[in-house]
Amino acid sequence: MKNIAIVAGGDSSENVVSLKSAQGLYSFIGDKYNRFIVTIVGKEWQVQISETEKYPIDKNDFSFTRGGVKTTFDFAYITIHGTPGENGILQGYFDLIGMPYSCCGVLAAAMTFNKYTCNQYLKGFGVNIAKSVRLRKGDKIDAKNILSELGLPVFVKPNVGGSSFGTTKVKTEADLPPAIDVAFAEGCEVIIESFMKGTEITCGIYKTKTKTTVFPITEVVSENEFFDYNAKYNGQVSEITPARLSAEVTKRVQQLTSEIYDIVGAQGIIRVDYIITEGDKINLLEVNTTPGMTPTSFIPQQVRAAGLNIADVMSDIIENN
Repeated sequence: MKNIAIVAGGDSSENVVSLKSAQGLYSFIGDKYNRFIVTIVGKEWQVQISETEKYPIDKNDFSFTRGGVKTTFDFAYITIHGTPGENGILQGYFDLIGMPYSCCGVLAAAMTFNKYTCNQYLKGFGVNIAKSVRLRKGDKIDAKNILSELGLPVFVKPNVGGSSFGTTKVKTEADLPPAIDVAFAEGCEVIIESFMKGTEITCGIYKTKTKTTVFPITEVVSENEFFDYNAKYNGQVSEITPARLSAEVTKRVQQLTSEIYDIVGAQGIIRVDYIITEGDKINLLEVNTTPGMTPTSFIPQQVRAAGLNIADVMSDIIENN
């Protein structure tokens, strides 16, 4: 029986979400495999056998020793949302020690984690994106100039974060500088995007050596100004799977999702978020290469809507190496 490390934690505000995803994955993978939750927070790497029984991970080979018996892993399922699991750093370590893992490699992870870089790259392949401006710490901020380019309202968010931490919908020029400060508290780059009015959707997909599985699309109807943290994790949202889209638009979104998967060089399960604007125009929001895997997250919802068994999906990911 294979030993599977479900790797969670991380060094960003999304740590708590990652730990919930780990519990979800533990249940989804099932007892076909020996499952262990490994947490990585800074330099503290440990396997959690129980609340009270924890052992340090040997970083030389990603193993642990318990009662004099050494345990090594056959596969790592990365569910860290944020650094170091979503941006390529952990993938590079696993590549060095020869550990198979669940998601895309170093380049794809690093690129997709940087929203501005990823979106601008995909724009070159004809993908529609919002107008945007990227700021780095220390840049001179000219609110008038930014808004003359993007208009109002705009979304201000960390360029390399998730779960809507540090994200603000800005409706007036006066509110822009404080929103930028909030976003900079989450990271050293900020992206400001023009507002797009439309229907927000998300589509999951995974590919193996033998097949492509594109999941049903989920429509996101937030009770709040936008799909913020409370909407995502405190139930202030309606999530409709399959989305209320025409068969033609559904097919186009699923085809585009498959194309984006190949363009960025993804592996494992990814989720791509869009907004459908007037005239059924499909606009990319972002690509998520380590999407949330709590029982109420989009991917498990979409797996259920597709009539698939999530344990079988997990096996597809684990055995595809």
